[in-house]
Amino acid sequence: MRRICLTLPTNRPCTATIAAVGAEAGYAAARFGIEVRLLILDSCSAAGYAEHAAAVRDLPPSPGVTVHHLDEARQADFLRRLTERSGHAEPALLRELLLPDALSYGACTDRAFLLAAALGCESVHRRDSDSRYQTVNGSPVFPVHQELMSLGRRAGHAAAHVAETTLPAEHTGKRIALVGGSFIGAPSVDLGDMPSTAPEIHHEVVSLWAPAHWSARQKRELVRESFLGAGTRPFERDHSLLTLVDPMRVDMCNVSFHGVHERVPLPPARDTIGSDYFLLHLVRHAELPGVLHNRNIINYHTTERRTDQGFLAYQRRFAKFLLSMLYFHSLYEAMARAGDTLLDSTGQVRGAAVAELIGRSTALDQRENVQRLDTLETSYRRLGGRYATFADRLGADREQLLDEARGDIADFALLTEAWGELVAAARHTPVLSEPEVSRR
Repeated sequence: MRRICLTLPTNRPCTATIAAVGAEAGYAAARFGIEVRLLILDSCSAAGYAEHAAAVRDLPPSPGVTVHHLDEARQADFLRRLTERSGHAEPALLRELLLPDALSYGACTDRAFLLAAALGCESVHRRDSDSRYQTVNGSPVFPVHQELMSLGRRAGHAAAHVAETTLPAEHTGKRIALVGGSFIGAPSVDLGDMPSTAPEIHHEVVSLWAPAHWSARQKRELVRESFLGAGTRPFERDHSLLTLVDPMRVDMCNVSFHGVHERVPLPPARDTIGSDYFLLHLVRHAELPGVLHNRNIINYHTTERRTDQGFLAYQRRFAKFLLSMLYFHSLYEAMARAGDTLLDSTGQVRGAAVAELIGRSTALDQRENVQRLDTLETSYRRLGGRYATFADRLGADREQLLDEARGDIADFALLTEAWGELVAAARHTPVLSEPEVSRR
C-alpha cells in the first residue's frame, strides 16, 4: 500500500495546526486508500511539547493514520543511530548540521526527509505551524488532494488529472517530482509597514535578493511580486497545471516531493530565512516535471516578531537570506546550464553532480555581499527606530555575517556529499530506540 509522510516541523505552540493537519492526514488516508505517517518534529520547550502531546491524543481515530510526535531528544537519538550506521567519517559533524543549536528551516526539513525514509514513505508533504487551511462551505481545502493526484506518477499519465499542461513533450516520460501551491494572506517575509510607509527604501532592500547583474527593470519586477504568494483571492474551484514549476509560485508551507528529496538535501543554514527553498529550483533546472495547484494555504505573522528581541532576530535572518543569494544565484545559473544532465539514466537527480556545483560556489568573491551589507545598513538607518538599532548590529557583525554565509554553503556541500549514504542508512534505522508511536 502507498505510504506517505505528512510532516509538520514546529518550534512554537500550534495545537490548532496539529488538529488541522491531523484532519488532512485522515482525509488523505480515507480519500485515497493509503497509509499516512503524520510526523510532528517538535522543537518547543517541555511545556510546549506537553501541550502538543495532548493535542495529538485528542486527534480523532483515523484508520490508516499513524502519528509520530518527536521532541528534539528523540530526533537527536535517531540521528545518532543513523549517522553511526551510515559509516561517515564525521558522524558528529553531520548531527550538528542536521540538528543545530539554532533555528534552521532547512535542517528541520532534512530531518523529516530522513525520518520519512526510515518510515518507508515514498513522498514527503510539508506544512508549517504559522499557516492554516482555507475553507469552502465549511470544509477545509486540503492541498494533499492535489498532491496525491499526481505526485510520483509519470507526467504523461498525470496529464489526465490536471486542468492544464504546458509541459514540453520530451518530459512526459519523467515522474512528477514536485506538487505544490502557494499561500494567501500576509507576505512570507515580514517587513512590517515598510512597503507602504517607505516604498523607496523597501525597493532598495528587497532588490538586494536579486542577482547583482540584473537590470533596474528586472529588479523592479522582482520587488513587485516578492513574498506575496498568490495574493489575496480566496479558493473557489480547483485548478492545476502540469509544467516545469516556477519556484516563485510555490511556498514551503504547501509542498510535496517525490524522489528528489532522497538525492539532495536542503541547505542546513542556521538563522536564515529562505534556506529551505533550494529543491524548488533544482527540480525546475533539472527539468523534472511538477504540478502547480491553487489550494493555497493562509499565511499569518506570529506576534513574537513584534517584540524587540523577535524583531532583531528576524532581521538578522533576513540579512543572512540576502547574503546567501550570492551563492544561490550562482548555483541556480550553473544548474540551469546543466539542465537535465543533472539526471541519471533513471531520471533521478545525481546528488554528486549537485554537490560539485555547490562546492565550487564557496570560492565566490564576497565583494558583492559587502555591497549588500552597505546598502542594507544605510537603508535601515534611514528608516530609524528599531531598524536603526539593527543597523548598528549589522555594522558590528558584518565580518561574522559574511563568514557565516560562506560557511553555510560549505556545510551544504558537505551534507549533500553524504546525503545518499544517510538516506540509505535511514531505511534501516528504526525511528525510536523503543516503539513509541500513537496510532489513530
